[in-house]
Amino acid sequence: MSVLIEREDHIGIITLDRAPANAFDEAQTQALADAVTALGEDPAVRAVLIRSAQRIFCGGADIAMMDSWSTAPDRGTRLRRFTAGLQDTFARIEALPKPSVAALAGAATGGGLELALACDFRVAGASVTLGLPEVGIGLLPGAGGTQRLTRLAGPSVARRIILGAELVTGVEARRLGIVQWASDGDVEAEARALTRRLAQLPPAAYAAAKRCIVAARGDRGFARELDEIGTLIETPETAGLLARFIARAR
Repeated sequence: MSVLIEREDHIGIITLDRAPANAFDEAQTQALADAVTALGEDPAVRAVLIRSAQRIFCGGADIAMMDSWSTAPDRGTRLRRFTAGLQDTFARIEALPKPSVAALAGAATGGGLELALACDFRVAGASVTLGLPEVGIGLLPGAGGTQRLTRLAGPSVARRIILGAELVTGVEARRLGIVQWASDGDVEAEARALTRRLAQLPPAAYAAAKRCIVAARGDRGFARELDEIGTLIETPETAGLLARFIARAR
């Protein structure tokens, strides 16, 4: 299996295991999509961790696959279809109502970084290599990279990383706002600890807050906050949590 699923308590773990670089071909893309869907639909799973069994987190598209298309008359159609599949898979990750964490203990470039950008949280090694170098080979990061990086870190950073085809370290990525943490320690352990903590948060409140953050891109963000908080206050979970909070504060 090139994509493995494990469950530990309320955590779902997706492990990329396609040597040597977890490169995406059509089968790997579908396997990841199926894993995300399975864990997303499992009510016992309250947070998802995506990690690698290889030295590299993910190197993007499979070079051999891309080379096999290079002289095909329908190469444009094939590339468009493949990229659309990646977009759909990463959109499934982004749409998860539960926390998603990428453990970047190894390099994440091209589609690998695009995968990580679809997660809510990214923990990177301080010295790992991160980037979207596609412009340097005449393409562009079309699996959501131009959109998510711009929204996440702003157009200035997106221009530097994408248009400059620049590779940066985890430390620099943290400074630029591309990842939230850059660690000199055990990235896997820190990502697992973060995922365990996130799994303890109230699921409905997490999902509602995430929807409000997404709504900030439009002009109904404040109205969405009112709608969501009005719904949450009526739930038994929120009622119980508020009652315990008030009791402790007295």
